[in-house]
Amino acid sequence: MGYISDLRKYVGHAPLIHAAASVIVEREDGRILLQKRTDNGMWGYAGGAVELFESVEDTARRELFEETGLTALSLELFGVFSGEEQHYIYPNGDEVCTIDIVYICREWSGELKPQASEVSELRFVDISDMPVLSPPIRYPMKKYTEYRNGERNAFT
Repeated sequence: MGYISDLRKYVGHAPLIHAAASVIVEREDGRILLQKRTDNGMWGYAGGAVELFESVEDTARRELFEETGLTALSLELFGVFSGEEQHYIYPNGDEVCTIDIVYICREWSGELKPQASEVSELRFVDISDMPVLSPPIRYPMKKYTEYRNGERNAFT
């Protein structure tokens, strides 16, 4: 069990501030790794909750490995996303307002292996041909797409 799971025993489905770390894996050809989630059937990047006393970098590395089988050899901070766009109610009713610290990983090792309990499929996709994204990552991915397209105001 993790920190958030332990809190849920006391607060039920009530809204929680949820600190998370996530990773956008980017290949040399510009395609990014997405995973199809088992909870809502939509697509997202690897990431999850920061555990007590865990650094966000360690969380990003751990979640990437757990969900995809890849080990990050480098992480570059992309952005910190919070606010109304990061509000989400999971299919089980748990409500969160996520602060998502998102990294870009361009160097990794390992073989793709989806975590069966959370991920049904892993796929590298072109950012111009995105599948249906899970709500919590739509805003960060919008900003990532703007960044990749060279838009000057990606973070304003």
